[in-house]
Parts: sequence; C-alpha cells; structure tokens
Amino acid sequence: MVIKYLNIHYFSEVDRTEVYKVNRRDRIRALWHSFSYWWGRRSLQSRLIAAYVFIVLGPCMLVSVYSYKAINNTYLRDAVEKNDYLSQMEKLHIHNQIEAMERAAQMAYSDAEVEKFLANETEPQLVDLVDFNTNAYVNMTRIQFNNPNIEHLRLYSRSNKVHEIWPIIFREERVSSTPWFQKALQLKGQEYWSFQKSDPDLMQRYLGAPTESLPKVSLLREKSRPADNHIGMVQVDMLLSRFTPKTYTDVRDNQTQMFLVDSELQLFTRPDNSFLQDNLEMADMIAERYKQFRETGEWDSNYSENGKSFLLINTPLERIDAYLLNVVSMEGVMKDISRTRNLIIGANVGFITLLTLIAYVTNAFILKNLRRLTETMKKVRRGEAYTGIMIRGGGEVGELAHHFSKLMNTINTLVAQAVSKQALSKEAELRTLHNQIDAHFLYNTLENIKMLAEIENQRTISDALTSLGGMMRYNFKWSGEYVKLRDEVRHIENYIEVMNIRFEYPVKLVLHIEPRYLELEVLKMSLQPIVENSVKHAWCDEKENLQDPNIHIHISETEGDICIELRDNGIGLTPERLVALNEAIYAKDERCESASEQRDVDRRTGGIGLRNVHQRLQIFYGDEYGLVVQSEAGSWTMVRLTLPKVLLTGEKQL
Repeated sequence: MVIKYLNIHYFSEVDRTEVYKVNRRDRIRALWHSFSYWWGRRSLQSRLIAAYVFIVLGPCMLVSVYSYKAINNTYLRDAVEKNDYLSQMEKLHIHNQIEAMERAAQMAYSDAEVEKFLANETEPQLVDLVDFNTNAYVNMTRIQFNNPNIEHLRLYSRSNKVHEIWPIIFREERVSSTPWFQKALQLKGQEYWSFQKSDPDLMQRYLGAPTESLPKVSLLREKSRPADNHIGMVQVDMLLSRFTPKTYTDVRDNQTQMFLVDSELQLFTRPDNSFLQDNLEMADMIAERYKQFRETGEWDSNYSENGKSFLLINTPLERIDAYLLNVVSMEGVMKDISRTRNLIIGANVGFITLLTLIAYVTNAFILKNLRRLTETMKKVRRGEAYTGIMIRGGGEVGELAHHFSKLMNTINTLVAQAVSKQALSKEAELRTLHNQIDAHFLYNTLENIKMLAEIENQRTISDALTSLGGMMRYNFKWSGEYVKLRDEVRHIENYIEVMNIRFEYPVKLVLHIEPRYLELEVLKMSLQPIVENSVKHAWCDEKENLQDPNIHIHISETEGDICIELRDNGIGLTPERLVALNEAIYAKDERCESASEQRDVDRRTGGIGLRNVHQRLQIFYGDEYGLVVQSEAGSWTMVRLTLPKVLLTGEKQL
C-alpha cells in the first residue's frame, strides 16, 4: 500500500508540472499574438522610432552599462589592492618592532646579574650596589640606547629589600594592582602583550601633573627562579606612534585611517581628523565585526554610515593577538565613479538629443496634417466655435482627428449638464433664502416679545429672550463645522442664562480662559452638549438643595494640543456608572441593551450626547483626539476634551 501511494504521488507531481508548462506556453503564445496584433496597428512613425531605439539605443545602453560596471570594478579593485599593500607594509613594520621588543626583553630576562639583584631578600651592601650600577645596570641602559624606539625598559622585583634605580629598577608594589600585571602573572613566564591608552609616570616626579594620553604597547614576562618561584617582572614599552606609525601619522588624510585593535577589542588610532568624530556608530560596529570574525572566521568588508561608504581591510597580527584595520573612505572612489557615470550618461543624452533632432526634422515634412489639427485645437481653446475638421487618409493623424471630434461632442454634452446643474443650484439657493426668511420671522417675533417684556419692566424675561435669540441665531447660522472658541463660549453663556430661569439657585459659569485662546478653532456645538449634560444631571437626587452650583471651564496647552476641561460640583458618578459611561462613549458599535437600561444611562449620564461629541472630534481631527470623563461620587464630574491647536484659518500652530 505504501509503494502504491508513493507511485500515485509521484505521477500527480509530474502531471502538475506538465500542466504548468503547457499553461505557461499558452500564456506566452497569447502574449505574442497580442503583441503582434498591437504592433501591426501601430503607425509607421511609431514603428520607425521603436526600431531606432531598439537598433541604436539598445546596444548603446548595453555597452554603457557594461563599461560602467567594468570601470566601477576597476576602481574598487585598485582601492582594495592599494590599501591592502599599505596594510601589509605596516604589518611588516610592526613585526620588526615586535622582534626589537622581544630581543630587549630576552636580554634583560637572561642577565644573571639582574636576576640575582631582583631576587635579593636581604639588604644589599654598598659595594654590591656600586658594582651592579657600574656593570649590569649599564648593560640595561645600553639595551634601551641601542633601540631608540623603545620608550621604557623596566624591571620589577617582588622583594622589598631591593633598592629602586630609576628609571629601570622598581618594586612590584607600584604596579602589582594593575590588570595587565595580574594577567602577565597568570601566563607563568610566557609573553603577554598589553595595549594601554596612556603612559603613566611610575616615578611620580611631578605631583598633581595629569597623565599624558600617549598610547603604548607593553611586552611583559614574568621572571621566576627556580620555576614557580616568582621574583619579578620584565616590561618593555613602546609608544604606539612608533610601534605603528601609519596608525598615528600626522599626515592629514581624509581617505584612509588605520586602527589597531587588541585582544579586548579596544580601538587605538589618531585622535584628530578621525572617522570616529563624524561616524559615532563606527567604533561599536568595528567591535561587533571582530566578535563575528572570531566566531565564524568571516569578515564583512563593507560598511555605510551617514550616507558614506567605507571599505574595511582586516590584517590579523597573530604574534600579539591583535588586528590591524585599514578603514578606507570610498567617497573619493565614488566621486570618480560618479564622474565616469556622468560622462557616459552625458554621451548617451547627447546621442539621444541628436537622434531626436534628426527625427524631428524628418517628421516635420511628413506630419502636415497634424499641424492642421493643432491649429483647430488652438481655435477651440480660444473659444471659437468648433465646425469640424476633415483630414483625408488614415494613420495616427486621422485617428487623432476622429477622437478629437468625439472629445468635442463629449465636452458639449458636459457643458449642457453643467448648465443644468447650475440651474438646480440656483433653485437650492432660493430654497435656502426662503428658509432664512422663516428664521428671520422667528427672530423678529422674539424681538417683539422682548420689547413687550421691557415695557412691562420684566427684565428677567427680556434677558432670557435675548439669550434665546442668540442661541437660535447660532444654531441656524450653520456656515461650517468650525467656529471660534469665543462664539462657542458665548453660546454656552446664552444657554446658561436661559436655563437659570428654572433654578432657584442659578448655575454659575466660571471661565479660566486666556484671551489668546479665544481665536482657536473648535467644532461647532462641541462644548454646549457637555454643559447641557451637567445642567441636567449634576444637581439632582441627593443634592437638590445645593446652593452654589457652578461649572468651571479651564483651557491649557500640552505638546501643541489644546486641553479643555469642563468641571461641575455636582453629585458625581459612582465608579460603576463611570465605567459604563466610558464604555458607551468609546464603543465602536451600538451595544444591544434592554430598553430600561438604555433609558437609565440616558437619564443619569447623558452618554449619547457625550458619545456624539467624542465621535465628531475623532472624525474631524483623528483617532488620537476625543474626550474622557472623570468623576468622584458626591463631589465633582470633569469632561476633558483634547483637540489640535488650530486657528480658524486652518493652520495648525506649533
């Protein structure tokens, strides 16, 4: 059964492959037929131009691309070979310095008199000190004298009885706590190479003097007699400016820079005119590249930062467990490549321009009918009546004339439709004017009633009618979605004045608004529903006898946005009702609730009005804006609106 299943699976895969090949051939054949049909319907001019492009420009572009790639590769190869040669020459110089330091260390290490002096555990006699100073010590000074590149030759002794003879003989207690000394001890007589950022003065000849930033390399080797009996340490120092002069060269070169990377991935290079100053991530990148190189043995030589490309040439220094890195800026190479590319592009553009001029002159004798059609189009553009155009013959000009006639017919139809729409628009304007006349009738009626109230000395009724008239004008005059904050606040004041007629203790509206905010843009009818919600629900139930009802409006600015807070001192909301209210405001869809629950929410919280305001804010300003409700039961309720800081001109203020 398994064999049968495998055979069926094998033949099904073969069938699918064959079907795919057949479908692909059919698609290619259909595309070829479509292209042949399309090509056959093209004009002679189109086919000639296409032939020019294919025969002349096609090979020209191919040759240009091939030449550009060859030149690009040549420039890059020359840059790599040149800088790799410089790295190898610097590596050879470093090996010579390594051998010089190793010879100096070996001569000091194998000197028996020096070994005896370092191992002395008793107080030496004056005669012995004089003899050592005139013989063995002089030999040590000659080692450094014969190797002028060596900065220091230092011998450290574990014994406290040894007399220090500066600048070569020292006690270990001066350096025993340094990390490089401890690492050298762990190697038990083997060479240890340490790279340091500075060269401290062990003799401390100048108290308080700052340590000079002179990077150096140190060769350290523990001295024991007999084995495992530590008696001292040999140290040979050389400044990195002598150890690797190209890394610390004084020659200002903006194209290349060498780095010395030690086993701990510390970078050593010249401090001034460095790539690290303009490319802050380069140091971390080099450390990451060497970590990857140690793990995989693969080196990535390309790097880009700040739009600049660099070539990283890595040269391992196996004898000291370090690396010589040559960072090459490809800016100059890229400029040369770009100049060559521009020359190639310029040559192609010139050739294309010449070919275009030739084609233009040739076609000028052919396309006379096209000029006639052009003149007819110009007359139509100037507003002259189109009487038609007769062009004999086929081809592209005849087809263009045919389509132009159809276009003119379409334009005439659209003009007729536009006239009809304009008539409908005038009718709508008349209807709007009629509605305005009805509104003016209401305004005039309110004014008459107001005058009667003033005659009867009913100031309260007169003021209420004035506020009511202002509210009606504000509602009927809907010229746009946005109004000034000044207008919306005035509308709220009119509403409060009208509603205070019914209250024994009038509601006070307290404004904390700076004058500069009154010109801000807000949505029309975005604040009044919130104030109305407070008036209806804030002072009822437990606090019906509240004698000082008030609503405070605060406006502040945060990170370019405006925050409007409306706060009342009413009965507040319980935590459960507050959560239900916020869920109703932020819900994307209407929730399916029972009729009694919905009526309770409408009566107690005014959730529908707040949700409408929240949705309008998000529709007109974006999802990041809206309102949030906060409350404390028995104390207060606050609604905070967030909207962008925009003047009524529509420009957002930063």
